[in-house]
Formats: sequence, structure tokens, C-alpha cells
Amino acid sequence: MQPKVGDVLDGKVTSITKFGAFIALPDGKSGLVHISEIANAFVSDIHDHVSEGQTVTVKVIGINDAGKINLSIKQAKAPVSGNCGQNTAKEQPPKAAQAPHKEAGPTTDEQSFEDKLKHFMQDSDSRISGSRLYADRKSSYRRRRD
Repeated sequence: MQPKVGDVLDGKVTSITKFGAFIALPDGKSGLVHISEIANAFVSDIHDHVSEGQTVTVKVIGINDAGKINLSIKQAKAPVSGNCGQNTAKEQPPKAAQAPHKEAGPTTDEQSFEDKLKHFMQDSDSRISGSRLYADRKSSYRRRRD
């Protein structure tokens, strides 16, 4: 049986490289879990998350024209969308209880991409203006000495 995109399968880790892990699938085929698809957090060493011979649940996220199968461990573990009859709002404390200081704002994991980008741009602008101010002072000092 040829795996299809979206299938969730159990496979065995056959080898680990610096860029991902190769998984043997039940039908005799093998696929690659890229390092970015190992876990939701940053993965610097794959050995911290999987080991050779380990059985893992993977999701087929792509099959290219050459027949290479792209797999994901983190998408296989992803929660099912929808609340399945449960009120998930009760499970989490209110936002005010999560953040100890109002000026701290949400943690990095809770921020959207736009919030992260806005914070990065503000930080970048302040650093650039600081270095420009320093460079202007230095160049005006040189002009006075000449």
C-alpha cells in the first residue's frame, strides 16, 4: 500500500543524520523526518528527541515526483482541531494569571509572527539609532580635532 499525504503511520527510526531522521514505514518504504519536523521546540540535536530503533508515530506531509516521502513527528502529535465537546478555555488560566508583569506581555511561544516581527523591528531600530548616535559623536569629535 502506497502511503498518501495525510496518513498517520508508525515507523521505526533506521538512521539519524544532522538534518533529520530516516524512518522505515510498514510497507517497506522509508521516509525522512526533517529536523524542523521533529518537535515544536527548536531542535539542535536530534539525538535528544529520537534514537535509532525507536518506534515513532509520523504523518506523511509530502511525496515528491521521485517518490521520496517527507514525514513529520510534530504534526502527528498535533492536537485535533476543534474542541471535541470540551471547553478548552477552562483548562488554561486567564492571560492575566499567566503573565506576572503587564509590561512583559505574552511569552515568545504565545506571540504571533506579527508580534515577534514588530518586537524585532523595534529592537533593531533602537540599536541602529544608538550606533548612529555613537558614530555621529565620534565623527564630530574628529572634525574638531582636525
